Order: sequence, then structure tokens, then C-alpha cells
Amino acid sequence: MSVTHILLVVLDLGGTFVFAISGAAAAVKYRLDIFGVMVLAFSAGNAGGISRDLLIGATPPAAITHLSYLGVSILAGLIVFFWDPMMTRLIKTVVWFDAVGLAFFAVSGAQKALLFRMDPVMAALLGMLTGIGGGMLRDVLVNEIPTVLRADLYALAALVGAGIVVGGYVLNIHAVATTIVGGLACFALRYMAIRRGWHLPHARGSGGKA
Repeated sequence: MSVTHILLVVLDLGGTFVFAISGAAAAVKYRLDIFGVMVLAFSAGNAGGISRDLLIGATPPAAITHLSYLGVSILAGLIVFFWDPMMTRLIKTVVWFDAVGLAFFAVSGAQKALLFRMDPVMAALLGMLTGIGGGMLRDVLVNEIPTVLRADLYALAALVGAGIVVGGYVLNIHAVATTIVGGLACFALRYMAIRRGWHLPHARGSGGKA
């Protein structure tokens, strides 16, 4: 197995774990039972990767082919479920797990798309889709407006991270270097959006104020 393939597996499993944590934490926030926690954990942890794999023709998707993806999702769900009091006190940490998962999946999504000989532009878009997919499904399942549609930077951060990976590929820079830089850039943008309130322009409703 090549270094790039190993890197993809590590990023995919890491992203699955942290997004599963965020999904399980959302389930705990809404007082779901243990089955609901596991469903949210698996859904948030794997939705982005499954969508990516289906779109690039990597079927059946890795998340339903290898038990390791199910295993890390269940582990994340159990950790959150049995540490419920701690997670309730630290519920704001969900956004940080979400930010880490976004970075992991944005760069791994772009790398896997490139391995399947996708056009670089489409590979960057698929990286973004991989990053935002889990969070979108998590929010929809708990009846929240998806984070990607809110004010702070989310999809743009994922696109920047994926774009760096694709740019490195075009320039023939080693995949490990561009993956690290792209992941850090994605997380940094998301971090600043959370801490400093960076956002894109808001839509104005008919009765809204400036």
C-alpha cells in the first residue's frame, strides 16, 4: 500500500471519528436514546465519505465495506453517551470536533478524487462536499439549519483546504505536504470564523435590517 493510500485511510478514519463525536454530541444535546446516538454518530461520521465514493465510482463505499468505519463510529458514540455529563458541560467543543473533521475530510476527499483521475476542479469540489456532508446530515437529522448555510465560514474553508491539495497535485508537490498544509489551512479558516465571527455577506429578508 502506497503512502498516499495509507494517508487517505488515516484521514478518513480520523475524520469519521471526530465527525461521529460531533454527531453523537448533537444527539446527546437533544436527549436521544443510545440508538439515536449511534445513528447520529454513524451518519455524521460517514455521510461525506459515502457521498464522495458514490460520485467517483468507488463502490461499494469504504464506509460500508470496511468494519473499521463502523467501529470508530460506534466507539465515538459510546464515548459521548457514557460521558454525557462531561459532554453536556463541554457542548461548545462540538464545533471544534466539527472543524477538525471538516479539515480531515476536505483534504482526503480531494486526494481520493485525484486518485480516481477526476478533473482537478471537480476534485476540489468533491473535497468540499466530503467535508460538509457529515455536518449537513447531522444538522438535518436534529432539525437544525445546516452549519454550511449559516453565517460563519464552513464550505469555503473546506474548499480552500481541498484547493490546496489539488494545487499541489497540479504542481507535482508531494501529497503528504499538500495534505498537511491544506488541512491546516482549512482548520485555521474555520477557527478564525468561530473565534472572530468571520462570515460571508448575509441574505436580507424583506423585513430585515441592515
